[in-house]
Amino acid sequence: MTTENPTLESAVRADIAAAEQPSRPIRRMLRRVRVWIDKHPRLNAAYRTGVGVIGGVLAVGGLLLVPLPGPGWLIVFLGLAVLGTEFHWARRAAAGLKRMLERFWAWWRARRARKAATRADSPEGV
Repeated sequence: MTTENPTLESAVRADIAAAEQPSRPIRRMLRRVRVWIDKHPRLNAAYRTGVGVIGGVLAVGGLLLVPLPGPGWLIVFLGLAVLGTEFHWARRAAAGLKRMLERFWAWWRARRARKAATRADSPEGV
């Protein structure tokens, strides 16, 4: 049985928060590219269409993979992240799914802790 590592979890959260900072060089470069694309209406329409198609395919493909072993939910989140770069509804959906997933994992960890405590309190062989 694996044990939860709170320091690893907090380190991962800190890394994610640091990577999401708008002052990162890659993010600044991508913002400049996006401003340039916004100045060209046809290119902007093609870009939004491409983002919609790629993000939609990833999200739907991930949903199809959820019941199978593998990274189904990861692919769904990736698709929503791609869609979220252009569509506000996708950003809201991804944030809602993240909140639900966080509540689920908190419930799961509490459930495992309760089961472990129950097993530790019960006499051997019962």
